[in-house]
Amino acid sequence: MSTILITGASGFVGRHVVREAGRQRSGLRLMAHSRPVGDADPRVVRADLADPATLRGVCDGVDVVVHCAARVGGTAEANEVVNARGTAALVAEARRAGVSRVVQLSTASVYGRGTFHGSRPEQLVRNPGSVTSRTRAAAEDTVLAAGGVVLRPHLVYGEGDTWVGPGVARLLSALPGRVEGWPARLSVISVTELARLLVATALAPESDLTARVYHAAHPEPVTARALLSAVAECAGLPWPERELSLQEAREALAGQDRLLSALDMMTTDHFFDGAPLRSDLRCGPGGDFGAGFRAAAPWYRAALAAI
Repeated sequence: MSTILITGASGFVGRHVVREAGRQRSGLRLMAHSRPVGDADPRVVRADLADPATLRGVCDGVDVVVHCAARVGGTAEANEVVNARGTAALVAEARRAGVSRVVQLSTASVYGRGTFHGSRPEQLVRNPGSVTSRTRAAAEDTVLAAGGVVLRPHLVYGEGDTWVGPGVARLLSALPGRVEGWPARLSVISVTELARLLVATALAPESDLTARVYHAAHPEPVTARALLSAVAECAGLPWPERELSLQEAREALAGQDRLLSALDMMTTDHFFDGAPLRSDLRCGPGGDFGAGFRAAAPWYRAALAAI
């Protein structure tokens, strides 16, 4: 039985990875910084990527590391300390302890802005446009240099989501109408499915992995309209009757950079080819977006009530 160290075990994706790894009957070590994982759980180790000295020994006796921890937002220095330097310190500790594989949860945002039509990682060039994306790309470089594996999802939804659902709800609340029918196609993945792929990658025989960087996405992209209408229903927001041009929408959001970024994402195709990962892992696609979001809808209704 392999022992897996999960960093960011108390975070959005990390909590689901813990559950999935437990279902696989793997030995677990759960690394968390501040948020609780479980009451007096003996598997928990307290360590901080921002303080490399606290990482000493966290990988002893570990076979595989699933690295879910990351700093998103905040100052440039905070992102550099956690994402770039912290990952480098973690990988160094993993190598010292003889860990066989590090699997990093990264993000498709390392590609920066643009239009993406079903491309694979080797067909794209990273062009991170934010300090968070830049430092997560630096973390990728460290993991890959050590022979690790990187998974890049795009939009992740499900229980615990503090970015996609809330961000979409704020965008809908700020706009006086729908934008050109919201036709953009987007790669999405449920957090439970992402956790399944992360654990499967961690435990896969080396000979099964044909790449070092994979996209993690459901094979069928969803339209922005489908995503926005699902969130609107959970948030109790009326579906707007008015049709806006993209220019009108941008004018309505003038000066709100975060919402403008969300608007660009919802009006431009962002879908990526995740078939190689599923083929290598022999993992089917799981349920579609409709089924996945319905399963998470009760949680979203409660979480979005205040937006």
